[in-house]
Amino acid sequence: MSSRAARPAEEVPAVPITGWGANGKALARLDGLVVFVTGAVPGDTADLRIHARKKSYAEATAVRIVSPSADRVPAFCAHFGTCGGCKWQDLAYERQLDFKRQQVIDNLERLGGLELPEVEPTLPSPATRGYRNKLEFTASAHRWFTHAELRALGEIADRNALGFHIPQRFDRVLQVDECHLQPAPSDAVRNFIRAQAAALGLSFYNIREHHGGLRTVMVRTTLTGECMVLIAFGEDRPEQRTALLDALVAAFPGLTSVLWTVNSKRNDTLWDLDIHVHAGRDHLVETFDDGDTGRALRYRIGPKSFFQTNPAQAQAMYALTRELAGLTGTERVYDLYCGAGTISLYVAGQAAQVIGAEIVPEAVEDAWANARLNGITNVHFEAGDLRHLLDATFVQRNGRPDVVITDPPRAGMHEDVVMRLREMAPPRIVYVSCNPATQARDLALLNDLYRVTFVRPVDMFPHTYHVENVVRLDRR
Repeated sequence: MSSRAARPAEEVPAVPITGWGANGKALARLDGLVVFVTGAVPGDTADLRIHARKKSYAEATAVRIVSPSADRVPAFCAHFGTCGGCKWQDLAYERQLDFKRQQVIDNLERLGGLELPEVEPTLPSPATRGYRNKLEFTASAHRWFTHAELRALGEIADRNALGFHIPQRFDRVLQVDECHLQPAPSDAVRNFIRAQAAALGLSFYNIREHHGGLRTVMVRTTLTGECMVLIAFGEDRPEQRTALLDALVAAFPGLTSVLWTVNSKRNDTLWDLDIHVHAGRDHLVETFDDGDTGRALRYRIGPKSFFQTNPAQAQAMYALTRELAGLTGTERVYDLYCGAGTISLYVAGQAAQVIGAEIVPEAVEDAWANARLNGITNVHFEAGDLRHLLDATFVQRNGRPDVVITDPPRAGMHEDVVMRLREMAPPRIVYVSCNPATQARDLALLNDLYRVTFVRPVDMFPHTYHVENVVRLDRR
């Protein structure tokens, strides 16, 4: 490294920040060395403290903004920079959209080697605050304190927290008083549970030693105002549990669903646990407006259901997906990785038949329930590992598809699934992705058979570097 690209922990003054790098970190260069910077936005000039150096790159923190970028805006959350979420709050939203579009182009062209049409502007989210319908909070007996809190609090009597994990610290939780990600009553419910649990003498979970009473809290909401609260307890203490849940119901009588479970495992996952109803229903019902057909689609959401976390933007993405599918009412559509059937049901009104395939049996059960809830009969769902499910007999049972819609998890499609697509060779594929890097990898495997005819990034998570992307492929 040159004299300007300093040794670890040495400060380098007045460095221009030129762009975005991996995982939402800003990008700078010091005499040709790439530096990933935390705490700056492109266009800033900043004093940097380099704290890690590798052969081909370095990592640094902006310790002072010498000259702010024209695209810099004030962060609106008191927890910004500490909780690890919403890393782009200090960047103007229009520029966030621009960078997400460029991220998609870079992935598809550089990783996938694809020839692209003009990439559409990133579809903005209808809401940039309060857009999430689900948040999960962790209770901890070992609260993380910021330097400002330590100076202000003096002697600390209360070390309990109910909030988010500090990045790279599994055992430390930041107390979150206000979060701008989820609409009311999320903050009020969370803060009430924290205060009431303490008043009842309920211990907060010790993450290192794996014991304690209050462990996690999940809050789910819908666009129609329904709300579910699920409290996981680390220990089964019926009197304290009932007292807390009764108090919650009394304080928030409008809650749709109040649930509880006991989790004595060493991880926080709920998939293998029994969920119990304390009050209300065991599910929520979300309603989407199916703009073209005029129907109101209803989706049943249980405590273990997967559902897009930005529902207003999900509707826009589903409408785009349906448009790109080019349906006339005569097509047979395969919906791969269909989950609870959200896309399947959204496109069913313009297709002859929709066949959904999904690896999670519980999700397939939800898909069938949602079809019944909406009186939709031209759909069929099957559960199984798609690597094996999508064999010749699957096509024999269900017919060869005219259109395939695929919306895989972040890991993308398994190579075997891509090979099945090549064998089926539908005239058109619409690929919805939450990870443009794995999407680029998969599209490269299809590139000799298909050409990319449409690309549009979708901003599902404002103020983060995450981006969804929708691509249409037409057979060559």
